[in-house]
Amino acid sequence: MRVMKELLRQPVALFGVLIVLTVVIAALAAPMIAPFDPDNQMFDGLSLEGAPLPPGGPFLLGTDTLGRDLFSRLLYGARTSLIIGLVANGVAVTIGLFVGIVAGYVRGFFGTLLMRFTDLMMAFPALLLAIVLAALLRPSLWIVAMVIALVNWVQVARIIYTETRGLVERDFIMAERSLGAGHGRILFLHILPHLMPTAIVWGTLGIATTVLLEATLSFLGIGVQPPQPSWGNIIFESQSYFQAAPWLVFFPGAIILLTALSFNLVGDALRDILDPTQRGRG
Repeated sequence: MRVMKELLRQPVALFGVLIVLTVVIAALAAPMIAPFDPDNQMFDGLSLEGAPLPPGGPFLLGTDTLGRDLFSRLLYGARTSLIIGLVANGVAVTIGLFVGIVAGYVRGFFGTLLMRFTDLMMAFPALLLAIVLAALLRPSLWIVAMVIALVNWVQVARIIYTETRGLVERDFIMAERSLGAGHGRILFLHILPHLMPTAIVWGTLGIATTVLLEATLSFLGIGVQPPQPSWGNIIFESQSYFQAAPWLVFFPGAIILLTALSFNLVGDALRDILDPTQRGRG
Protein backbone atom coordinates (compact mmCIF):
# COMPACT_ATOMS: atom_id res chain seq x y z
CA MET A 1 0.00 0.00 0.00
CA ARG A 2 2.87 2.36 0.76
CA VAL A 3 4.35 1.70 -2.67
CA MET A 4 1.01 2.31 -4.39
CA LYS A 5 0.47 5.57 -2.49
CA GLU A 6 3.90 6.85 -3.41
CA LEU A 7 3.39 5.84 -7.05
CA LEU A 8 0.13 7.78 -7.16
CA ARG A 9 1.86 10.88 -5.78
CA GLN A 10 4.25 11.03 -8.75
CA PRO A 11 2.53 12.39 -11.91
CA VAL A 12 5.04 10.78 -14.29
CA ALA A 13 4.77 7.38 -12.57
CA LEU A 14 0.96 7.71 -12.48
CA PHE A 15 0.96 8.30 -16.24
CA GLY A 16 3.02 5.12 -16.71
CA VAL A 17 0.71 3.12 -14.45
CA LEU A 18 -2.39 4.30 -16.34
CA ILE A 19 -0.89 3.39 -19.73
CA VAL A 20 0.22 -0.03 -18.46
CA LEU A 21 -3.24 -0.71 -16.99
CA THR A 22 -4.88 0.40 -20.25
CA VAL A 23 -2.72 -1.98 -22.29
CA VAL A 24 -3.31 -4.87 -19.87
CA ILE A 25 -7.09 -4.32 -19.80
CA ALA A 26 -7.20 -4.00 -23.61
CA ALA A 27 -5.28 -7.27 -23.96
CA LEU A 28 -7.48 -9.15 -21.49
CA ALA A 29 -10.72 -7.78 -22.95
CA ALA A 30 -9.65 -8.06 -26.60
CA PRO A 31 -12.43 -10.56 -27.53
CA MET A 32 -15.06 -8.15 -26.16
CA ILE A 33 -13.51 -4.91 -27.47
CA ALA A 34 -12.33 -5.98 -30.93
CA PRO A 35 -15.02 -5.16 -33.52
CA PHE A 36 -13.80 -7.87 -35.94
CA ASP A 37 -11.97 -11.17 -35.93
CA PRO A 38 -8.26 -10.29 -36.20
CA ASP A 39 -7.70 -12.95 -38.89
CA ASN A 40 -10.82 -12.18 -40.93
CA GLN A 41 -9.90 -10.93 -44.42
CA MET A 42 -12.96 -8.84 -45.20
CA PHE A 43 -14.21 -8.31 -48.73
CA ASP A 44 -14.81 -4.61 -48.07
CA GLY A 45 -11.50 -4.23 -46.24
CA LEU A 46 -9.60 -3.20 -49.36
CA SER A 47 -10.15 -0.47 -51.91
CA LEU A 48 -11.13 -1.21 -55.49
CA GLU A 49 -7.42 -1.10 -56.34
CA GLY A 50 -6.63 -3.65 -53.60
CA ALA A 51 -4.99 -1.12 -51.26
CA PRO A 52 -5.52 -0.94 -47.46
CA LEU A 53 -8.27 1.39 -46.27
CA PRO A 54 -7.30 4.45 -44.19
CA PRO A 55 -8.68 5.02 -40.67
CA GLY A 56 -12.34 5.91 -40.55
CA GLY A 57 -15.78 4.42 -41.01
CA PRO A 58 -16.24 0.89 -39.64
CA PHE A 59 -12.46 0.45 -39.43
CA LEU A 60 -11.27 2.71 -36.61
CA LEU A 61 -7.55 2.49 -37.46
CA GLY A 62 -7.92 1.33 -41.05
CA THR A 63 -7.14 -2.08 -42.53
CA ASP A 64 -3.93 -3.92 -43.37
CA THR A 65 -2.64 -5.31 -46.65
CA LEU A 66 -5.01 -8.30 -46.46
CA GLY A 67 -8.13 -6.34 -45.55
CA ARG A 68 -8.02 -7.21 -41.83
CA ASP A 69 -9.06 -4.66 -39.21
CA LEU A 70 -5.91 -3.07 -37.78
CA PHE A 71 -7.52 -2.08 -34.46
CA SER A 72 -8.57 -5.68 -33.79
CA ARG A 73 -5.11 -7.00 -34.66
CA LEU A 74 -3.45 -4.46 -32.36
CA LEU A 75 -5.69 -5.55 -29.47
CA TYR A 76 -4.83 -9.22 -29.96
CA GLY A 77 -1.20 -8.26 -30.59
CA ALA A 78 -1.14 -6.72 -27.11
CA ARG A 79 -1.88 -10.18 -25.73
CA THR A 80 1.07 -11.67 -27.57
CA SER A 81 3.51 -8.92 -26.60
CA LEU A 82 2.47 -8.88 -22.93
CA ILE A 83 2.54 -12.68 -22.60
CA ILE A 84 6.06 -12.76 -24.01
CA GLY A 85 7.06 -9.75 -21.93
CA LEU A 86 5.82 -11.23 -18.66
CA VAL A 87 6.86 -14.85 -19.26
CA ALA A 88 10.28 -14.09 -20.77
CA ASN A 89 11.09 -11.47 -18.18
CA GLY A 90 9.84 -13.63 -15.32
CA VAL A 91 12.06 -16.51 -16.43
CA ALA A 92 15.03 -14.16 -16.95
CA VAL A 93 14.68 -12.65 -13.46
CA THR A 94 14.33 -16.11 -11.92
CA ILE A 95 17.48 -17.39 -13.65
CA GLY A 96 19.37 -14.22 -12.78
CA LEU A 97 18.31 -14.44 -9.13
CA PHE A 98 19.39 -18.07 -8.88
CA VAL A 99 22.77 -17.58 -10.57
CA GLY A 100 23.53 -14.34 -8.73
CA ILE A 101 22.60 -15.65 -5.27
CA VAL A 102 24.44 -18.95 -5.69
CA ALA A 103 27.58 -17.29 -7.07
CA GLY A 104 27.58 -14.56 -4.43
CA TYR A 105 26.88 -16.86 -1.50
CA VAL A 106 29.00 -19.90 -2.40
CA ARG A 107 31.90 -17.91 -3.92
CA GLY A 108 35.10 -19.90 -4.39
CA PHE A 109 35.71 -21.82 -7.60
CA PHE A 110 32.04 -22.58 -8.30
CA GLY A 111 30.95 -18.96 -7.80
CA THR A 112 33.79 -17.71 -10.00
CA LEU A 113 32.85 -20.24 -12.71
CA LEU A 114 29.23 -19.07 -12.70
CA MET A 115 30.21 -15.43 -13.01
CA ARG A 116 32.75 -16.08 -15.77
CA PHE A 117 29.97 -17.85 -17.68
CA THR A 118 27.75 -14.81 -17.04
CA ASP A 119 30.50 -12.52 -18.36
CA LEU A 120 30.82 -14.73 -21.43
CA MET A 121 27.09 -14.42 -22.09
CA MET A 122 27.26 -10.65 -21.62
CA ALA A 123 30.03 -10.45 -24.23
CA PHE A 124 27.63 -11.61 -26.96
CA PRO A 125 25.33 -8.89 -28.37
CA ALA A 126 21.87 -9.75 -27.04
CA LEU A 127 20.08 -9.10 -30.34
CA LEU A 128 22.55 -11.16 -32.36
CA LEU A 129 22.35 -14.06 -29.90
CA ALA A 130 18.54 -13.90 -29.94
CA ILE A 131 18.54 -13.94 -33.75
CA VAL A 132 20.81 -17.02 -33.82
CA LEU A 133 18.70 -18.89 -31.25
CA ALA A 134 15.43 -17.95 -32.94
CA ALA A 135 16.82 -19.05 -36.32
CA LEU A 136 17.93 -22.43 -34.94
CA LEU A 137 14.60 -23.10 -33.24
CA ARG A 138 11.19 -23.04 -34.87
CA PRO A 139 9.72 -19.63 -33.94
CA SER A 140 6.52 -19.70 -31.89
CA LEU A 141 5.08 -17.73 -28.98
CA TRP A 142 6.75 -19.81 -26.26
CA ILE A 143 10.00 -20.38 -28.15
CA VAL A 144 10.40 -16.63 -28.65
CA ALA A 145 9.70 -16.08 -24.93
CA MET A 146 12.37 -18.61 -23.93
CA VAL A 147 14.89 -17.19 -26.42
CA ILE A 148 14.44 -13.70 -24.98
CA ALA A 149 14.75 -15.06 -21.43
CA LEU A 150 18.02 -16.78 -22.30
CA VAL A 151 19.63 -13.51 -23.42
CA ASN A 152 18.20 -11.21 -20.73
CA TRP A 153 19.12 -12.93 -17.45
CA VAL A 154 22.77 -11.90 -17.38
CA GLN A 155 22.24 -8.29 -16.24
CA VAL A 156 20.04 -9.46 -13.35
CA ALA A 157 22.62 -12.08 -12.34
CA ARG A 158 25.42 -9.51 -12.25
CA ILE A 159 23.44 -7.06 -10.08
CA ILE A 160 22.20 -9.79 -7.70
CA TYR A 161 25.72 -11.22 -7.40
CA THR A 162 27.13 -7.85 -6.36
CA GLU A 163 24.40 -7.29 -3.77
CA THR A 164 24.71 -10.83 -2.41
CA ARG A 165 28.48 -10.43 -1.98
CA GLY A 166 27.80 -7.35 0.13
CA LEU A 167 25.07 -9.00 2.19
CA VAL A 168 27.05 -12.10 3.18
CA GLU A 169 29.63 -9.85 4.86
CA ARG A 170 27.05 -7.99 6.95
CA ASP A 171 27.01 -8.40 10.72
CA PHE A 172 23.54 -9.94 10.94
CA ILE A 173 24.55 -12.72 8.52
CA MET A 174 27.73 -13.38 10.50
CA ALA A 175 25.63 -13.52 13.67
CA GLU A 176 23.25 -16.05 12.11
CA ARG A 177 26.17 -18.25 11.11
CA SER A 178 27.68 -18.06 14.61
CA LEU A 179 24.33 -19.21 16.02
CA GLY A 180 24.43 -22.26 13.77
CA ALA A 181 21.81 -21.23 11.20
CA GLY A 182 21.76 -23.41 8.10
CA HIS A 183 22.37 -22.21 4.57
CA GLY A 184 18.69 -22.51 3.66
CA ARG A 185 17.60 -20.29 6.56
CA ILE A 186 20.21 -17.66 5.74
CA LEU A 187 19.38 -17.65 2.03
CA PHE A 188 15.58 -17.64 2.22
CA LEU A 189 14.95 -15.69 5.42
CA HIS A 190 17.75 -13.12 5.39
CA ILE A 191 19.34 -12.70 1.97
CA LEU A 192 16.45 -13.22 -0.45
CA PRO A 193 14.09 -10.66 1.21
CA HIS A 194 16.79 -8.00 0.86
CA LEU A 195 17.12 -8.81 -2.86
CA MET A 196 13.40 -8.78 -3.72
CA PRO A 197 13.14 -4.97 -4.20
CA THR A 198 15.99 -5.15 -6.72
CA ALA A 199 14.33 -8.11 -8.47
CA ILE A 200 11.00 -6.27 -8.64
CA VAL A 201 12.59 -3.15 -10.10
CA TRP A 202 14.61 -5.10 -12.68
CA GLY A 203 11.55 -7.21 -13.48
CA THR A 204 9.50 -4.09 -14.23
CA LEU A 205 12.24 -2.38 -16.24
CA GLY A 206 12.97 -5.60 -18.12
CA ILE A 207 9.42 -5.86 -19.49
CA ALA A 208 10.06 -2.80 -21.64
CA THR A 209 13.28 -4.32 -23.01
CA THR A 210 11.51 -7.63 -23.62
CA VAL A 211 8.61 -6.02 -25.50
CA LEU A 212 11.08 -4.12 -27.70
CA LEU A 213 13.17 -7.24 -28.35
CA GLU A 214 10.09 -9.27 -29.27
CA ALA A 215 8.99 -6.53 -31.65
CA THR A 216 12.46 -6.48 -33.20
CA LEU A 217 12.53 -10.25 -33.71
CA SER A 218 9.02 -10.23 -35.17
CA PHE A 219 9.94 -7.33 -37.45
CA LEU A 220 12.92 -9.35 -38.70
CA GLY A 221 10.58 -12.27 -39.42
CA ILE A 222 11.99 -14.67 -36.80
CA GLY A 223 9.63 -13.84 -33.96
CA VAL A 224 5.97 -14.75 -33.53
CA GLN A 225 4.78 -16.04 -36.89
CA PRO A 226 1.68 -14.82 -38.76
CA PRO A 227 -1.27 -15.10 -38.72
CA GLN A 228 -0.91 -14.76 -34.92
CA PRO A 229 -0.67 -10.99 -34.47
CA SER A 230 2.06 -9.21 -32.55
CA TRP A 231 3.00 -5.58 -32.75
CA GLY A 232 6.32 -6.43 -34.36
CA ASN A 233 5.01 -8.68 -37.12
CA ILE A 234 2.23 -6.19 -37.94
CA ILE A 235 4.99 -3.72 -38.84
CA PHE A 236 6.94 -6.47 -40.63
CA GLU A 237 3.96 -7.36 -42.83
CA SER A 238 3.29 -3.69 -43.67
CA GLN A 239 6.79 -2.28 -44.17
CA SER A 240 6.47 -2.18 -47.96
CA TYR A 241 3.39 0.07 -47.56
CA PHE A 242 5.18 2.62 -45.38
CA GLN A 243 4.53 5.50 -47.81
CA ALA A 244 1.22 4.36 -49.30
CA ALA A 245 -0.36 3.38 -45.94
CA PRO A 246 1.70 4.95 -43.13
CA TRP A 247 -0.93 4.15 -40.48
CA LEU A 248 0.03 0.47 -40.71
CA VAL A 249 3.48 1.30 -39.31
CA PHE A 250 2.69 4.39 -37.23
CA PHE A 251 0.02 2.93 -34.94
CA PRO A 252 1.84 -0.27 -33.87
CA GLY A 253 5.13 1.65 -33.62
CA ALA A 254 3.55 4.30 -31.41
CA ILE A 255 1.99 1.65 -29.16
CA ILE A 256 5.32 -0.18 -28.78
CA LEU A 257 7.06 3.10 -27.90
CA LEU A 258 4.35 4.17 -25.43
CA THR A 259 4.22 0.77 -23.72
CA ALA A 260 8.00 0.54 -23.34
CA LEU A 261 8.16 4.12 -22.03
CA SER A 262 5.38 3.43 -19.50
CA PHE A 263 7.07 0.33 -18.08
CA ASN A 264 10.33 2.28 -17.81
CA LEU A 265 8.58 5.12 -15.95
CA VAL A 266 7.01 2.67 -13.50
CA GLY A 267 10.32 0.85 -13.05
CA ASP A 268 12.21 4.08 -12.36
CA ALA A 269 9.58 5.10 -9.80
CA LEU A 270 9.74 1.71 -8.08
CA ARG A 271 13.52 2.01 -7.91
CA ASP A 272 13.22 5.37 -6.15
CA ILE A 273 10.60 4.01 -3.74
CA LEU A 274 12.12 0.63 -2.90
CA ASP A 275 15.82 1.56 -2.89
CA PRO A 276 16.61 3.74 0.14
CA THR A 277 19.82 5.04 -1.50
CA GLN A 278 17.76 6.53 -4.35
CA ARG A 279 15.21 8.41 -2.24
CA GLY A 280 15.39 12.15 -2.42
CA ARG A 281 17.40 12.19 -5.65
CA GLY A 282 16.02 14.06 -8.61
